[in-house]
Amino acid sequence: MDKILNYIINLIADVGAAICFFFDVLGNIFCGKIRVGAVLKQVYEQGINSVVIIALTSLASGAVLALQGYVAMSRFGAKEYVAHLVALSLVRELGPVFTALIFSGKAGARIAAELGSMNVNNQMLATRTLGIDPIEFLIVPRMLACFIVVPLLAVMAEVIGIAGGYMIGILEAHVEGTFYINQTIKAVTYVDFFSGFIKVIFFGIIIGWICCYQGYNTTGGSLGVGKFTTRAVAYSYIAIILSNAVLTKVILTFWG
Repeated sequence: MDKILNYIINLIADVGAAICFFFDVLGNIFCGKIRVGAVLKQVYEQGINSVVIIALTSLASGAVLALQGYVAMSRFGAKEYVAHLVALSLVRELGPVFTALIFSGKAGARIAAELGSMNVNNQMLATRTLGIDPIEFLIVPRMLACFIVVPLLAVMAEVIGIAGGYMIGILEAHVEGTFYINQTIKAVTYVDFFSGFIKVIFFGIIIGWICCYQGYNTTGGSLGVGKFTTRAVAYSYIAIILSNAVLTKVILTFWG
């Protein structure tokens, strides 16, 4: 019983510390303490390192979704609606969620590991000694980069996924190419696009927050870096899945 109580107390304290950390970062941002060069460097590094794996995953996901949809819809003579299925599934759900999960496992883990290594090697302490706030110098650029990069990667993933569905549509379902494109355009409205885009903005903030917080608070030497990096990715996955459920309900309530 004591162990459970201690675990709950520690969990509440950790959540409180994470919230304080988040508001500390926001305070730096709203005060204009943004190093534009560092932000652009992080945008480049996080984006380039994630493009290939997200593109391949999206292409395969769109192709598989189209193939499964074609097989199911052919039973009802409705294979023409494969374009609707692929486009709406990718834009509303699969594109944002898959992008966030892959990004957290790729770039998010890198962020946590970099910050964790700096922390255990006393590099953050050295920045404080030089009169530089590590939140401003190390955390703000990475969190802003996540906020910028994840939505861009999600849009790219949606386009590539739809292209994968298009290939299956014309090769397997034998749907005429122009007809497939027209059906895709008709299927996706601005509400569909922005419902997914709003989600992925939240996902970017969540990933940056969790991974930066875990890396910033890493202890225990090299073994601690691995432990806190793994924790950062696991927490990011959980937060993405749970927040996706909440955001889906909120968006459907207000937009339908």
